[in-house]
This record gives sequence, C-alpha cells and structure tokens, in this order.
Amino acid sequence: MTTATPTRGTGAWALLLASLLWGTTGTAASFLPDNVSPLAIGASTMTIGGLLLFVVSLRPSLRAIRDATSRRWLLVGALGVFVYPLAFYSSMNLAGVAIGNVVSLGTGPVFAAILEWLFERHRPSGLWAACTAAAIGGIVLLSVGGDASGAPAVVPGVLFGLAAGLAYALYTYSSSRGIRAGQSSRGVMGGMFGIGAVALAPVLIVFGAPLLQSWQTVGIAAYLALGPMFVAYLLFGVGMRTLRSSTATTITLLEPFVATILAVLVVGERLDLVGWIGLALIIVAVTVLATARRPASARDAP
Repeated sequence: MTTATPTRGTGAWALLLASLLWGTTGTAASFLPDNVSPLAIGASTMTIGGLLLFVVSLRPSLRAIRDATSRRWLLVGALGVFVYPLAFYSSMNLAGVAIGNVVSLGTGPVFAAILEWLFERHRPSGLWAACTAAAIGGIVLLSVGGDASGAPAVVPGVLFGLAAGLAYALYTYSSSRGIRAGQSSRGVMGGMFGIGAVALAPVLIVFGAPLLQSWQTVGIAAYLALGPMFVAYLLFGVGMRTLRSSTATTITLLEPFVATILAVLVVGERLDLVGWIGLALIIVAVTVLATARRPASARDAP
C-alpha cells in the first residue's frame, strides 16, 4: 500500500519525459525538405519505431497477441497507431507546428474520457475535469494567440488534428485495457505498435523514398523513429501501468507546450500575449494533475 503513490509518481514522470521527446517532433520534421510528405514522415516514424518496440519486447508481445482478451484491444489500438502519425504530421504540415500540436494533443483527454465513459461508465474526477478544462482553455488561447499566417490550410489542419486526437486517445485507452487484462506494459505496447507498424509499412513504401535523398533526411527520420517514437513509447508504457488513459492524456498536454516553445524559438512561429497566457494555463494544469495524490479508494484502479 505504501508504494502506490511513488509508483503513480514514477508513471507520471515517465509520461512527462515522453512528452518532452514528443514535443521535438514538429521542429525536427520542419528541417526536412518540402518534397518529403507528412505521410512519409508519419509512416517512417511509426513503422521503424513500432517494429523496434516489437523486437525488444518479442516474447511478451507475442504472449499479448496470443491472448484473446488482450488481442482485441491490441487490434483496436493498432487502428489508432495507424491513423495517428498520418493525421498528426498532416495537421502540423497544414496548420503549423504549434496549432497542429495543440489540437492533436489537446483533444486527446476529452476523447479518452469519452471512451472511458462509453466502455466503463467511469465518470472523470473533479480534479481531472478542472485540470483538463484549464488545459483546454489554454489550448484555445494558444490557438487564438498563435500566428498561423504562414500555414497553408489551417481549417483542414485542425480537422486532421481532431482525427489525430481521437486516434491518440484510442490507442492510449486500448493500451490501458490490454495491461489491465493481465499483460505487461512492454508486451501490450510492443504488440500494439508492431501490428500498427505492419499496417503502415505499405504507406512507407509508397511515400518514403524522399527520406533517403541525403544523410540529413536519413538522420532526421532516424531521430524521429528512435527518440520520440521508440524511447518515448517505452516511457509511455511505464506511465500506463499506473494511470488512467484520461489522466495520461492530460499529463501529455505538456507536449504542445514544448512543441510551441520550440516552434517559436527554432522554427520562427510567433505568439502574442494571449498565446503565452494559454501556455501558462497548460503547464499549470499538467503540473497539478501530474503531482496530485490519488484518493485511497481509487489507488487500486489504474
């Protein structure tokens, strides 16, 4: 009993570190040439990283795939794994790094809570509702205060961001259900992303050739696959052992914060005062939720 709070704290810190890595994706991708499509970036990231997750967790991944109960959730989650990178990188390509990130990740907690309610009739806590409302309010301010003048198509980009948010919530929720079905986090993550990687491989074959045009493009693609994908999702699996999907997706709202800072400092996107206030709301909400103690009655239900 005495280890419940530290274990949850470890999970929260793992998700925070994963979010820092995820926050670099848009900036790293911005250095790729224009002839590299967002479909190529998304497919390469998840295909290579997903196969690595499967290989390093081969035995528990195969065990999770063979188990009928967890396999159902792995297949559902793999659908999210397939859709997410394609929609996420398309959103950033169309709406800009900052807005693409905040819409894609900012809607995740809402979709995750809806999934928990639909499948489990689990009502979100007051703390979750308050923190998520504050973070989403920050996202709205950030979107309003961001400079999207250089973005080619903001509205389609936002729509792709919504699709990415739903896909992100889908595989986050599915991973939590697979773990609760008795499988290890490594097995669930390796199996789910391995299946998703196989589905994405044809997309990579069709669109991925421009990634091989120079050592720079190869290096950026390798970083995206190894850092924000492979290492980050190992950390993500640690977090999902102890946290509900709605809580996890709220904590990972730190990613839009990191992505926006990098977009401003490195990519050259701009924020006005309203946007900076939005960033402050996001970081406060995430910090409160990540460091909050769970009620004793809820500690046995991740």
